[in-house]
Amino acid sequence: MRTTFLLASLLAAAPFAASAASADQLSYNYIEGGYARVDIDDSFLGDPKGDGGYLRGSFSLGPQVNVFASYGSVSKGQRLDATTRLDADLKRGEIGVGYHMNMSERVDFLAEIAYQRLELDLALSVQGNPSQNANLSEDAKGGRVGVGVRGKPSARTEAWLKASYLDGGDFVGDFAGNLGGQINFTPTWGLVGEVEIIEDFTTYQVGIRASF
Repeated sequence: MRTTFLLASLLAAAPFAASAASADQLSYNYIEGGYARVDIDDSFLGDPKGDGGYLRGSFSLGPQVNVFASYGSVSKGQRLDATTRLDADLKRGEIGVGYHMNMSERVDFLAEIAYQRLELDLALSVQGNPSQNANLSEDAKGGRVGVGVRGKPSARTEAWLKASYLDGGDFVGDFAGNLGGQINFTPTWGLVGEVEIIEDFTTYQVGIRASF
């Protein structure tokens, strides 16, 4: 509820923060939030899935540099038997700096460097026997570097493709790919969708973006 209220407040305030971006330009000033889902390809665990939400935003520091941040959380609860329940929460936060350069009038080259933190919380509860309840929390931190392209096929559509490498800290050298797009209802408001694949993890996001 608190996350929903915060998202609504940020999106409602966005149009008043600055003038809306031109329909022919790529904006690096935006606030976005919506639904997130993570699918894990692991037959031993039963290919678990988690649902939740996310927030992210970007702010230009100059003609070619922007800072960005994101936070997402998904959860999954399931009964292991008649009296035992396992609840899992996966959270991911990121903060970074991006560089963009015009490749053509409607296409930009992107380069990013960021810090990421993942946190997994597990809670085991046994009905009628609270002494067997247990909680476990693990986190992992590391860096991400990425390159990609972002463009506007038309005045009301946008698409991007990125490839990243995660390493350092607790990360062990995984590759990631992102494919996303946006349909603009107005110069300010748009519907965004994105798919990210990291090894056996696939993340789907659908949200509303306010560009300014």
